[in-house]
Amino acid sequence: MVIEYAGTVIRSVLTDKREKYYDSKGIGCYMFRIDDFDVVDATMQGNAARFINHSCEPNCYSRVINVDGRKHIVIFALRKIYRGEELTYDYKFPIEDEDNKLHCNCGARRCRRFLN
Repeated sequence: MVIEYAGTVIRSVLTDKREKYYDSKGIGCYMFRIDDFDVVDATMQGNAARFINHSCEPNCYSRVINVDGRKHIVIFALRKIYRGEELTYDYKFPIEDEDNKLHCNCGARRCRRFLN
């Protein structure tokens, strides 16, 4: 285990509204989907996990785990991580049509070119 992705748990239906609010204020948005119903919003009350970047060849992976009936997002190492090495995981965004593709800039040898 490397770190838990911490923040405020909100209902999925609120994410678009919050994202628009953050955009209007010039605030970067950091959200991570737990399941179809809940999302962790780490934008205002998160921890350092929100700054972990995407990579098509990551050194970490994320899992939703259940602890005492509550779901938590935890980042785990895929391999030994060396001091000073950037932490990364695959965001696994849903596949989108060509007009909504997000370009990937991870720089991995086998980069997929898109996050979604």
